[in-house]
This record gives sequence, C-alpha cells and structure tokens, in this order.
Amino acid sequence: MAFVKDMLRMWAHSWKRFISIAMITLLGVAVLTGIYAGCRDAFRGTDRFFDAQGLHDIQVLSTAGLTDGDIAALRKVRGVAKVQAERSQEVTFDLGGRKSATMQEIGANGIDRPYVQEGRLPKKAGEIAVTRKFIRDSGKKIGSHLTVAPESSSSATSVSDSSESDTQGAEDKAPSFPTKLTIVGVVLDPQNLSNPDGYSAMTSFRSTAATDYTFFAPSDGVTGTLYTSATLLVKGSANENTFDESYENTVKQVTDRIDDAVKTDRQKVRWQELLDAGNRQIADTCAEADKKFAEAQSQIDENRRQFDQQVDQIMSMQAGATGAMDPTQLNETTRETMRETIIAATPELAHAKQRLDQAQSQLDEQKAQTEQTLKTKENELKTSIPQVRWYVQDRQSLGGFSALKSDLDSIQSLGNAFPIVFLVVAVMMSLTSMARMVEEDRSLIGTYVGLGYGRLAVASRYLLFALLACLIGGGLGLLVGFLGIPAFLLVVLEGMYVMPGVRLEYDWLYGSLGIALFVVGVLAATIYACVQEMRMTPAALMRPKAPRAGSRILLERIKPVWNRMGFLSKVTARNIFRFKSRLIMTVGGVAGCTALIVCGLAINDTVADLGIKQYRDVYQYDLMVVSGDSDADEMRAKVASDGRTTSTMNVRIESGDMAVGKSDSGSGDSSGSVGSESIQLVAVPEKRLSDLGEMVTLQPVHSGILGTSSIGGKGSLKLDDDGVIVAQSAASSLGIATGSKVRLTNGDGVQVTAKVSAVNRNLIGSDVYISETYYAKLFGKSFVSNVPVSAESDVQSTKSLTWNAMYAKLSGSDQSQTDYAQSLEKDSSVVKAVSSAHMADSFKFDLMGAVVALIVALAGGLALVVLFTLANTNVSERVREMATLKVLGFFDREVHHYVNREMMILTVMGVVLGLPLGRFVGGLLTMALNMPSLYFEVEVKPLSYVIAVVVTMMFALLVQLFVNPVLDRIDPISSLKSVE
Repeated sequence: MAFVKDMLRMWAHSWKRFISIAMITLLGVAVLTGIYAGCRDAFRGTDRFFDAQGLHDIQVLSTAGLTDGDIAALRKVRGVAKVQAERSQEVTFDLGGRKSATMQEIGANGIDRPYVQEGRLPKKAGEIAVTRKFIRDSGKKIGSHLTVAPESSSSATSVSDSSESDTQGAEDKAPSFPTKLTIVGVVLDPQNLSNPDGYSAMTSFRSTAATDYTFFAPSDGVTGTLYTSATLLVKGSANENTFDESYENTVKQVTDRIDDAVKTDRQKVRWQELLDAGNRQIADTCAEADKKFAEAQSQIDENRRQFDQQVDQIMSMQAGATGAMDPTQLNETTRETMRETIIAATPELAHAKQRLDQAQSQLDEQKAQTEQTLKTKENELKTSIPQVRWYVQDRQSLGGFSALKSDLDSIQSLGNAFPIVFLVVAVMMSLTSMARMVEEDRSLIGTYVGLGYGRLAVASRYLLFALLACLIGGGLGLLVGFLGIPAFLLVVLEGMYVMPGVRLEYDWLYGSLGIALFVVGVLAATIYACVQEMRMTPAALMRPKAPRAGSRILLERIKPVWNRMGFLSKVTARNIFRFKSRLIMTVGGVAGCTALIVCGLAINDTVADLGIKQYRDVYQYDLMVVSGDSDADEMRAKVASDGRTTSTMNVRIESGDMAVGKSDSGSGDSSGSVGSESIQLVAVPEKRLSDLGEMVTLQPVHSGILGTSSIGGKGSLKLDDDGVIVAQSAASSLGIATGSKVRLTNGDGVQVTAKVSAVNRNLIGSDVYISETYYAKLFGKSFVSNVPVSAESDVQSTKSLTWNAMYAKLSGSDQSQTDYAQSLEKDSSVVKAVSSAHMADSFKFDLMGAVVALIVALAGGLALVVLFTLANTNVSERVREMATLKVLGFFDREVHHYVNREMMILTVMGVVLGLPLGRFVGGLLTMALNMPSLYFEVEVKPLSYVIAVVVTMMFALLVQLFVNPVLDRIDPISSLKSVE
C-alpha cells in the first residue's frame, strides 16, 4: 500500500508531464481519427442515400438507341438484379436567354429515383419535378407553368436525326415528352449531389452536364419505343460500400459479362434491325411509288381513250356529211391517217394530244428516276447504316459521383499523412519527459530495487503513468476526432454537396487502433527510459548521477567569434551542444510543428492563387461565349455589333469525357475498367491553329519525380493535326503523359481513341484542344450520325463543324468586362458567357480552406504543447544549476534570461530547419491532392514563412510566461542540499 501511495504522490507531483503527454496524444488521435471519420461519415451517408434512391450500378448506352430486345437480353445476364429502360429528351426554353434541359422519365423499377425535397413526384402527363438549381435560377415555384420545345439536334443516344430517318421503321420512334409543363415538386438528382445554394464557384469548373437543368417526368404522356439508356442494379452491390474496391470488383464482374456475352450480339442484332427497317422502308416506298405510277398511268390512259373517242366522232361526222365510207369499215392504218389529218387540222385537238404526250413522257421519266433512286438506296443501304456501338458505364462515369469521391479521397489522404508527424513528435516528447521523470527518481528506484521490489514493479510506476495519460488524452482525442472534427468537415462539405442522412458514427476498431498506436509509441519510449536507468545496480542508482562532462564545441575553434563572446553567451553555447538529446528533441519537435504550419499555409497559398493563375495567366482571353449550334451566327453578330472586342477567335466547345486506355475499334469501352474525367473539348479552326497561343498560354508540362513537374517556356507548344493537347489538371488526375492513348467522348457521346501530343499547363478545368482536321479524322461523319471510328481511319464524308463558341479579348476595366458578360447571358442566342476577370476574383475552394485552417490550428496546438513540455523538462533537470545562479547573486530576471535564451535559440534553430522541411512536404501535396479538374501548383508566399516564424516564436514567448514563475519558485537552500 505504501508503494501505491508513493506512486500516486509521484504522479500528482508530475501533473505537468501528465498533461503534456495527454495533450500530445489528444492532438495526435484527433488528427488521426478526425479527418478519417469525417470522410468516412460522408462516404457512408452518401452510400446509404444511393442505395435508398437506387442509384444505378451500370448504365448501358447505344448509338442507335435501345429496344425491348436489348432490355430483355440485359435481364438475362448473370448477376443483374434489376433492369430499367429509360427515355429522355433534350428540350429548350426561354429563361432570360435560351436554356436547355433534359426531360428524364422516372422509371417504374425504382432505379435512379429522385429524392423529394419539396412537393411531390409527378404522376400525370405534363407534370414535372425540377431541381433546386432551376428554382433558384428561374424564380419559379411549385405550381408554376413552363413551356418547352424539343431540341433541334438530338443527343447521341437519340436516333431521331433526319439523317437516319431512312433506316428506321415505324416501330422505332424516339422519345417525345409533353411540352406544356407544370412544376409539382423540387427534387435532388441522385446522380448529381452538388449544392446549388453552396459554393457556386465549385461548379464553374466542374460542370459535367450537357444541358443546364434536368426535369423529371412520369411515364404518362411519354411516347416513343426507343430507349435512351438502360440502368442496372447488380446483385449484392447494395451490401458493399460504393466507394470501396469490393464494390468496384462486384460491378466489374457484371460489366465484363455484358461486354463478353451480350454487347457484341445485340450490336449485330440492332444493326440487322436497322437494315431490315431500311429494306422495309425501301420496299414500302417502292410499292407506294408503283401504286402512284399505276394510278397516274391509268389516268393518262383514260384521258387518251376519251381523246380518241372525240377524234372518232369527228371522223364519223365528216364521213356522214360527205357521204364517204363509214370510218369503222376502213383498216386501222387508214383510220390512223385520217385521225392525224383531223388532229393536225384542229389546233385544240393538236394541243390536247401534245399535253397527253408530255404527261406520258414525264410519267415515264419520273418512274425511271424513282426506280434508279430506290435501286441506289438499296445498294447503299448497308454502307449507310452506322455500326452500332454499346457503351457500358458504371458510377465512375457520373461527374457528380466522381467529383465527390475525389474530394473526399484527397482530404482523407491529408488525414493519413499528417498524423505521422504527430506520432513522431509524441514519441520524442514522451521519451524526453519520461526519461527525465525516471532520472529524477533515480535514488528512489535504487531504494525500491534494494528493498527487493522487482524492476518490472518499479517500472510499472512510470508505465502506468504514461498509459493513463495516453488513455485519457486518447479518449478526449476520440471525442474530438469522431464528433468535433467530422462535424466541422461535414458543415463545409454540405456547402458543396447535398448529402441527406449523413450522421456522425463511431468506428470502434479504428478508434481503438488510433489510441493503441500512440499508447505503443509512448510506452515504448517509457520502457526505453526505464531500461536505461534500471540496468544499473541499486548502489549505483542510489548515488547521484555524475554531471555530464564538458567538452569543446565547434564554435570554440572559431577564435574570432568565440573570443568576442561574453561569459554567459559561452555558457549558453556550451549548454546547448552539451545536452545533445535535448538539442535533438527541441529542434526536431519545433521543426516538425513549424513544417506542419508551413505545409498548411502552403495549401492555402496554392488554392488562393489558383483562380488568378488560371484566369489571368493561362487564359489570355477576357471572355468566352457559348451558344447553341443554330444560334452561333446570331451570337457572333451580337458580339460584333457591340464593339467591345479587340480580337476574337471562333472555336467549338463540347462537354465530353476522357478516359485512360484505348478502346477497341470494334466495340465500345466500359468506363468502369479505366479512370475517366469530364472534359471540355475545344475544336480549333485549321486556319487559326497558330493563333490559339494568343488566347490560351501554351506551355508544355513534363512529369518529374515525387509528383513534381517541369514547365516549358511560353509559346513553345503548338497545336497540330497529329494529336490533342490535354490540360495538366486532367492529365495529372488520370496519369496521362505525352504520347499516351486516351479515349475521347465528344458532345454526341461518340467514343474514339486519340493520341496525346502534349500536356499543357492548366490548373482549373479539364480542357482538351483539338484541331479541326484531327477532329474530322477522329469523328468524321459520326459528328452527326454518331458513328464511332478509330483515329487511324480516313476521313469519311466529314461535315463542317459549327463554331458554337468564341474567345474574345475585351477593352475596358475588369468590372466592365464582368458586366458585359452578364448582359450577354440575357441574350436569347447566348447559352453561357464567362468573364475571366470575374472568375479570377470569385474563385474559391472553401473545402480545402477549411481543412487548412484545421491543420494549422492543430499544428499550432502541437507546437505549444511541445515547447511547454521541453521548457519544463529543461527547468526540472537544471534546478541545482538555477539555484546556484541565485546563490551567486543573479536576479530573477537574469535567471529568466539565462534559461529562456537557450530555449529561444533552440526554437530558432527548429524554425530554421522547419521552414525548408515544410516547403518540401508542401511540394508533395500535388501527389496527395489528386483531384479532378484541379492541379495544385504548390506555392508558398513569403508572408506564410513569416507567419509560421511569428506563430512559433509567439508560442515560445507564451511558454516563457508559464516557465518564469517556476524559476521564481526555486528554493536555493533545498535545491542545493546534498543527496548523500
């Protein structure tokens, strides 16, 4: 019992060490679990939401639409739980300008169900549910009416184009929706969780939708037998987390079966159906033409019969008048001669005969032309029907899903990296504290061992002390890590995404392992400190430890400096380098904390400069205007008439997709098998290729080691006809380099394989630049008829591109340019107008800013604890020295200066080491923060270095306020008593 009481008394006396170890463990466990828990809660919440709304696991698209036979074939695939055939149509309407929307049919099988936020789901024809983004932009509400018109050009999966009308039977009709609509509900599209009321700047560079809005309509009132797509649910996928690899493997097994067993056969069947439909249409046209020709011939024959009767009557009348022989008794040759004589003598009859002959000639000519046309169509039918392509995609192809997953993965990667520094610092500080604690009880340890207590029992005094501090600190750290930090992160995340049903959850395994990790580290340091002391004999332990022998330091050898130093300065220098363990611990601890602060500020500086670098350095144009294909000429005329531009460049902009890898020329690729990213495909006129560098800064980027990259000179990159130029932000995310093969999907959904000729410096967005000639070579006729061709094929029947967008340089101030862009968006011919000045000023990335604030705050807290621990350890092991100074006549202020000067010098050394270390770690952020549409070109401003230095030094000065009273309380008499 006396042993236990003494142990408790010793613990109470060492309460500062206890708090230090507990605080370091608290911060470390909080960092280790907090960011992880916040991301995990978001992952699990969205996974539950996806399962509840039936978000599809697989989506199948076809360039020729899908039929009931395709749906039936998909249902037979092993592993498919549900199949839902879906119909959609693109429509346009006026909303302060021409806007577009996708009319989406709400399926009956419970897949991709919209989440009702207000009102109800539509049930009758003409009723629709809209997204909150539309409500915000339009100012409409539930009960409002809206009139839309079908889009003139269909999407890739709609087969109602006029160019294909000759290959479609009556049974193959594209979807058609009602045009007079009533809003009955506000819903959340499970395929896009972006928060329209949150950080709007996030969507400005991640917009993946081909249309502005999505409207959801019931099946009632929807016509058409062709399906836009088929969505599938996979058996067992709901039991897996959609963000885990196990889920991807489960879905991939089914996509592979569709690729291997269904896709090729159904592509052939659908092609044959189109061929048969074309043959039937030709046959029907031929029969209809024959019927019309027969009717026309019958009419001509009837008219000729009546004409002959009239001529015969005249012949009979003339014969009766002259008493000549009856014409009916004459032979046919004679009668025909008489008819010709009568017709020639009568102008009316001659004119009538001429008209009959002309009608017969025209009919014969039309019949010959029709027969030739139908014969030509029949001969060309097989070659004119495009080869059908299926595209099997998983959730990764959804821009909203991949953006959310990438954001959370990137934040989680930071949560995996920073706790390592906290753990190392915790072990270092624990080793320092516990080593000093054991050394202070050196004689007591020798006494207990001499009395017969086992070394393990004696060591348990310190092991239990460290264990209890770790458990208490770790327990508090779990509260912060699983409640505080996740709640903070979720508030920020909910400003970017709408995540219904997300709740805070505790992970027993991860939380326990988090505490165990720090417990093991701290206990290991404590065991090491105990072993170092207890390996001596009791007699040696009960004797005071010999003072550390003095030694010459390097500075003494530099005579010009050493000889000019004062006595106290020489003592300080010797003390700093004599206690090497304290030197290493202090410098290392301060350097680690400073590096964390610099690293956090580096993220902040990098994000803060993204908009400026992109929209003022990379983008040289001041304005980008986009219109619909049918309004392109009107848009250009409008901009030209305003007289605000100093130079312009016409381009074509399409929303598409880019994936790693090469798709086979004979089949579509499965997006689930490779990484993909939404892109902005920019086609440049052939005659203006050399002018692209005036609108966009073209600088080649080459990958380096550890995720770094080197940038070539401005103007050293040119767009040519041998490949595409890919933005660095997309290339980094997908691991693309110069010479890579990528799969490009254009605005019509056509997929081709292209070569990357260069990677261009680009920080925001995912632009892919392609020349007019290379675009035609890749997509060819498929630009209209959706025929995917390989990059190696020749150009076939290329159709001139519609330059639907314009880059322009403007005159005037930034504000006037912003106002002009806003005024253009109100024009009916303009779909979107973007001012580079406005984007540069308004770009924000609040999610990363919140994480930076969290990291800097925790790093600052760690720095404060480290400095406090080291300062108290320094004082405790030099009590006799401080007492001696007081006996020698040093005033309290002089003692403060004597001790604090050493700590400040060590702190400065740690700061000097921590600044470049923080810059180096910050330079590796490009690898950790691998996010779609963003490339972090790491930059640390001089002010950030100053802030890191000032914060650390302020903490050091703050610690002095706590240490100085301790120095004042040192009693010289009791401290200098002999321990003999």
